[in-house]
Amino acid sequence: MAVTNFVPDLWTAKILVALRKKAVAGGLVNRDYEGEIKRQGDSVKITSINDVTIGTYTAHTDITFEDIDDATRSLVIDQQKYFAFELDDIERAQSVNGGAVMNQALDNATYQLRDVSDAFLLAAMNTAIQGTSNDLGTVAIHTTKQNLYDAFVDLSVTLDEDNVPEEGRWSVVSPSLHGRLLKLDSFIQAGDSASPLARLNGFIGEIAGLSLFKSNNLPAVTDAAATGGLAIAGHGIATTFAEQITSVEAVRLEKRFADGLKGLHVYGAKVVRPTALAVAEFDATP
Repeated sequence: MAVTNFVPDLWTAKILVALRKKAVAGGLVNRDYEGEIKRQGDSVKITSINDVTIGTYTAHTDITFEDIDDATRSLVIDQQKYFAFELDDIERAQSVNGGAVMNQALDNATYQLRDVSDAFLLAAMNTAIQGTSNDLGTVAIHTTKQNLYDAFVDLSVTLDEDNVPEEGRWSVVSPSLHGRLLKLDSFIQAGDSASPLARLNGFIGEIAGLSLFKSNNLPAVTDAAATGGLAIAGHGIATTFAEQITSVEAVRLEKRFADGLKGLHVYGAKVVRPTALAVAEFDATP
C-alpha cells in the first residue's frame, strides 16, 4: 500500500505551529535571526555595539572622537533531533482508521520535539546566569511564606538594576513551587480573564511585576539544599532562538510491508543579554 496523500509542506507547517503554540520557554525568547537559519550547522554572527562614552564639553576645547567598538557572537544551530516511526500494513488493516493512527503518532512526535527543545532552552538560560551577580543564591522558604514573595521581588529588582524593560517580564517555576505560590495573598492567579492560548502556554498568574509560567522542564538545582527547585526570571530580549523542520518524509519501507514517517528538527539558542535574566533557588526543607 503506497503513500499517495502525503503533502510535505502541509505536514511540515503543522509541526512548526504545534511546537511554537505549546512551548513555554519558546514563547519567552526572541526569534530575530530565525529567518537567516537554513539548515543544521548554520550559524548567524550577531554584532552588537558597545556603549558610547559621554564626555563633558568645555568651551574652546577640542572634543575627543572614539572608535565604534563592536562585539560579535554566534548563534549556532547545533541541536538535531529526529523522529521516525512505521505502521505495518497488517496493523493498518486491523485498525479502525489507519490514517488516524499515523496522525496520532505524528501529534505525539510533535509534542516530544517540543518538550526536548523546551528543556534545552530553559537549561541554556540557567547555565548563562549561574554564578553571576544575577544569581540570587538559595532562599529559605520553609520558615515563612513571606520569603517566597520577597524572592520574586528581589528577582524583579535585579532586572530593574540592569535596565531591563518592565513590560514583558516573566518568570518560570515548577508545579511544586506554583503550589506554594497559590497560598500567597500577593499572588494574582490567571483566572478566567487569561486567554485560552495563554493558559495553554503555561501562564498561571502574576507576582511582583512578573508574568508567571509553570513548567516541568526546569533544570536541576545546583545547590543540594534547594529542595524547592528554582525560578528563572527574565525578558524576551535575553535569549534568541532559531529552529527549522528541515525534512519530513513519508517512505515505503523497502524490506517491510509498512509505511514510515520521519522528520528532522534542528535548532539553537544563544543568551545574548545575560543581564536580562535572573535566577533564585529555594530551600523548602522543614
